[in-house]
Amino acid sequence: MADSLHLIERFSVFAFLVSSMLGTGLSLTLRAILAPLRDIRFVLVALGLNFVLAPSFAWLLTLIIPLQRGQAIGLLLLGGAAGAPFLPTLAKTARGDLGFSVALMTLLTVGTILFMPFALPVMIPGLQANPWGIARPLLLLILLPLILGMLIAARASRLAGRAAPVVMKVGNAFLLLLFVLLVGLNVHSLLALLGSGAIAAVVFYILALFGAGWILGGAKPEVRGVVGLATAARNFGAALVPAASNFRDPSVTVMLIISAIVCLVISFIAARWLRRRMALAAGRIVCE
Repeated sequence: MADSLHLIERFSVFAFLVSSMLGTGLSLTLRAILAPLRDIRFVLVALGLNFVLAPSFAWLLTLIIPLQRGQAIGLLLLGGAAGAPFLPTLAKTARGDLGFSVALMTLLTVGTILFMPFALPVMIPGLQANPWGIARPLLLLILLPLILGMLIAARASRLAGRAAPVVMKVGNAFLLLLFVLLVGLNVHSLLALLGSGAIAAVVFYILALFGAGWILGGAKPEVRGVVGLATAARNFGAALVPAASNFRDPSVTVMLIISAIVCLVISFIAARWLRRRMALAAGRIVCE
């Protein structure tokens, strides 16, 4: 039974990534994605938040909070993995700029592919990351469906318009299933970490990253919120690749799974908070 559930969990990851990226591509044009990347300040801030602040803060927390070595390695891996594939879903939940979120996700995914193989071995002794091993699943499961959806939208816009909402709902359903399975299959590991400081470290880490992204994300609320979400929502799928191939300590993988659960919960709570904040701001503008 457990083996079957683990198989469904792995399929849910694949199905969520492909369907959500395909649905996002069906909803956007290449121009909508490239436009935000022309803003040099935005690009530098996003890269700085995700590839300077996030890994540096993860390293600092491992010095301040007493974690087991495997837990510390998991947090450091999380710090180097940006470009969460569910960022567009978060942006839609927050009623943020969808095109901006896809542009940011694409930028951070490419940055993760370049950053992790070369920076993490410096931060984590014993880690030998294979660049292609990290890049391959990100390219196949994220960038390829996104490009395919955009090609369909460019050639058959009416079909893309009808298909996009359905495909996105399928992706959201698989994300919910994935969350339930992550919690259900790892409840004992989750309970074992209670009181260890590991969960508190992850919660504080994700909240602090969201706050930093929100503060530095610019003046526009719909963009500022997406930057905050993009900084907080780490790409735990990318972090699992070097973890599985370089470390035999199961606590590394457990830390990443627990981090994935915490990250999903906090990210969607933050997205709902942003949605309410934008609704209240819109109401004030109408009243004025």
